Amino acid sequence: MLLAVTLSALAMTLIVGVRYLIVSGAFAAATRLRHPGLYRGLDAQMRREVTWSLASAAIYGIPAGVLAWGWKAHGWTRVYADVHAYPLWYLPVSVALYLVLHDTWFYWTHRWMHRPAVFKAAHAVHHASRPPTAWAAMAFHPIEAVTGAVAIPLLVLAIPIHVGALGFVLAVMTVMGVTNHMGWEVFPRFMWRGALGGWLITASHHQRHHEQYGCNYGLYFRFWDRLCGTDRGIGDFARSHSRAAARHGVADGRPAARGGAGPGRGADRPA
Repeated sequence: MLLAVTLSALAMTLIVGVRYLIVSGAFAAATRLRHPGLYRGLDAQMRREVTWSLASAAIYGIPAGVLAWGWKAHGWTRVYADVHAYPLWYLPVSVALYLVLHDTWFYWTHRWMHRPAVFKAAHAVHHASRPPTAWAAMAFHPIEAVTGAVAIPLLVLAIPIHVGALGFVLAVMTVMGVTNHMGWEVFPRFMWRGALGGWLITASHHQRHHEQYGCNYGLYFRFWDRLCGTDRGIGDFARSHSRAAARHGVADGRPAARGGAGPGRGADRPA
């Protein structure tokens, strides 16, 4: 049994690590194509982001691997494989429920991470990415990685979800984690402006968190930020990368990132 559990944990760690490298690598490549030079001068930072992220992959992979083994061997979780085990309408409901609960967990643990002592001990590792890049999605101190790694395992122990729906939730989590940090908007304008954009989190919203720290704590939705008065609107890609270029001694002249608010153009839009 111990060997089977260990192999499952190692396999899941490998899956999480490879998934990170593929998704972050793909969006980093897209950044080089869409905005050449956007990450110029950040090579040392990106190497550090990859190192921390691969360490986090093990922390995410171990509990996931243990539960994957427990699901197969003993039915520990509420994950089901028969699509007809629950009504079909429950599939989208379960996805929405997982995303809302995960977002709630993320908001409050993330806000806790910004308490001075906890920030200094752990969360400062993530905020050392100034500005964040596509490689920063899992660049966490182990303490922070643990708070993130337990969220989905806790949910699968309590709330039924089809294995395919769970895969979709994990895909959304991975893509949003990467694109929220990539430094430009890959999504259409309606997703970060207007009525829908007022409730969804994309890179424009999370960029401001990395600029000002004490705001915009959510992962998928702006609900908790709005309710708790911590929503500060969208960030400023052009200003952020201009400062990064100056810090790294990079000459001006590269194109500014598309998306988000430029200087004087909605950067201080009220939440």
